[in-house]
Amino acid sequence: MTTTRRNLWPYAIIATFVLFAAYIGYMVQRAMRTNVDLVSADYYQQELAYQQRMESVARTAALPAPVRVAYERASQRLTLQLPPALAGQAVRGTLYFFRPSDQKLDFRLPFSPTGDSARQELNTSRLLAGYWRLRLDFTAGGHQYFVEKELSI
Repeated sequence: MTTTRRNLWPYAIIATFVLFAAYIGYMVQRAMRTNVDLVSADYYQQELAYQQRMESVARTAALPAPVRVAYERASQRLTLQLPPALAGQAVRGTLYFFRPSDQKLDFRLPFSPTGDSARQELNTSRLLAGYWRLRLDFTAGGHQYFVEKELSI
């Protein structure tokens, strides 16, 4: 009586290829179902305005004094102070609070500093604690300015 031994290597190789193909299929399926949010809903319009933004940033950097953004944790106040060179001019703009971890928390406020001090104070008690980016886009004396600051509330 002769016994023949079966070689299991062909089956192991085929099983390895089948398992690998199943794993790749699973990873493709997971990647297709992953929700990828853009940083902002109007990302492409913002990209088109990139050159104007760079000119605004350069103009802001050329100011004799920087735009000061100070957060006081104890009083939960955010103070925005424009340089004295812009004091007395009509200043209008927008404050954009951007929360990178949750787009639903993003919001905008009007920026209109009062008096000759060109200063605006905001109460931050309603902001969730964590990392925020503050974008200040304003016009003074017919020129566009832009400042972006990181805040930890």
